[in-house]
Amino acid sequence: MLMSKSTHESPTEATRLLCAGTYLDIEFRRRVIEELVEHEERPVAPSLGVDVVPVLTHALRARGQDTLTALLLLALWAGFIAVDVASTPEGVELPVPLWSTAYAVVCVAHWSAHTAGGRGSAPYVVDKRTLRKALKSNAALRALLPVGIPVLTLAYWAFAFWALYQGADNWAGIIFPLLLVLPVWLHRQRVAAVMRDELGRETFPARPRPVPTSTYHHRIARAIDREQYAGLTIYDPYRPFIGMGMPYEPWSFALELKKRRDAEPGGPAPFTGRTVVELIRPRLEALREAAAATSRDRLKDLEIEEFVYLPVGPQRDGVAYDEQIVRRHLAESVNEGGEARRYFLRVRVGAWDEQVVVSVLVRVHTQGGMLVLEVAPHVLPPVRPEFRAVDVIGSRGEDDLLRDGVRALLTAPAAGFAAAVSTVRSAVSGFRTWLADWPAVPDGPAGSVREMGAVPQVSLFQEMDISRYVKTVQDRIASGVRDALRSQGYETDQFEQQIVQISEGGVFIGSMSGGAVAAGAGAEAKNVTGSGGR
Repeated sequence: MLMSKSTHESPTEATRLLCAGTYLDIEFRRRVIEELVEHEERPVAPSLGVDVVPVLTHALRARGQDTLTALLLLALWAGFIAVDVASTPEGVELPVPLWSTAYAVVCVAHWSAHTAGGRGSAPYVVDKRTLRKALKSNAALRALLPVGIPVLTLAYWAFAFWALYQGADNWAGIIFPLLLVLPVWLHRQRVAAVMRDELGRETFPARPRPVPTSTYHHRIARAIDREQYAGLTIYDPYRPFIGMGMPYEPWSFALELKKRRDAEPGGPAPFTGRTVVELIRPRLEALREAAAATSRDRLKDLEIEEFVYLPVGPQRDGVAYDEQIVRRHLAESVNEGGEARRYFLRVRVGAWDEQVVVSVLVRVHTQGGMLVLEVAPHVLPPVRPEFRAVDVIGSRGEDDLLRDGVRALLTAPAAGFAAAVSTVRSAVSGFRTWLADWPAVPDGPAGSVREMGAVPQVSLFQEMDISRYVKTVQDRIASGVRDALRSQGYETDQFEQQIVQISEGGVFIGSMSGGAVAAGAGAEAKNVTGSGGR
């Protein structure tokens, strides 16, 4: 049975934060556009708890706003240099734009300091680092930046006003740096309006789903909608499970199928992977219903889907995602145990407002008188905490112009240069996209938007929840396999002996080909000979 869903009908918190991240982190935005636009030949990775289309839409809008800001700044810089050259004192053979060059050095220094310190450059600083952290992260340069950059800026202004006091004609060195603040100020106001009116915690779910406006990007968005929630995905053999997150103690075992002595001759229908799946599913559904009836545990929202991985083959637009085609792939792959096309039962729990996504992938095949069970849990860690600045920015009132103007004055040197860098990168990206051959060589996903915006670790509470979800689901899987063996007249003693416990990441296997296997940190496995030993 295929369970389809359309997650983008109810926007998630993870989607909102990733949309905000495209304005707060230029590198994240660049990677999103590179994966989804520059590499149009790649299908999108499965989207777990995230709608990719709004993230792409906001990434393109943020890039457009940076480009507009950069063009305004370019016009002001052109005027700054022209006036600076025109005001060169008489008698100087080669006019030198002294003040514009000096202020350009200040801007580059500001941008370098923000980049070296691990902070966003424009329009907002989203990850402040203290001097102590800078010292720990190594370089003496990083330790000097928090002090040296303000000193350099003050030195520029002190020298500019001192030169003016001495009678120098250097009005351009004072007026133009102030004028260069205006585009940054306007940029901040536009971004703050988006954070407040579109990406606020209350406003985001209520607004229409944003989609790209251009024909080219709209075509890409339609392809993403076909793929991100489909029951199948294309994969590269060297990059499996893209979009699922980090592996979390995967395990597997093989068991010889032996009929019980009291089993009826002939027995029931053939024992297949579908038989096991159909006995695992009711136990997972019962777990979900019990959690919904007795608690607020996230297991009440547990999702159970059948999913198939297809190897890279036809062009992206040649892959059919119709429900009938997906059902056929699922029906054919569940029992074949092939190397290329792989069937999984996917169990998903979206916890902490979809900040932590636990997926347990289960594969069963029964060829050659053997039962092989493969369980591959994966975890998507939380979205970067700095993206939560959306709520701080959105909470500022529209009348907070004076304070925001001061902030723009302080951040303008770095923000202006960052906008210019972003625009140059956008131009290079557009040129690469135009230059690329299409149709390109078919490829599988190389990255996941959700994974790009995630941190590499979870909190202790989150780790405890992850462990509980994985252990609970694995227990239901084990009970389903055991009941499948019993219902088909097979011995279960060896199965029960092999899986002594699935906890702390360890899988104890007692008699698989005379050996023992343990998986996970701290796990221990022992091979015990003799009858009935454990």
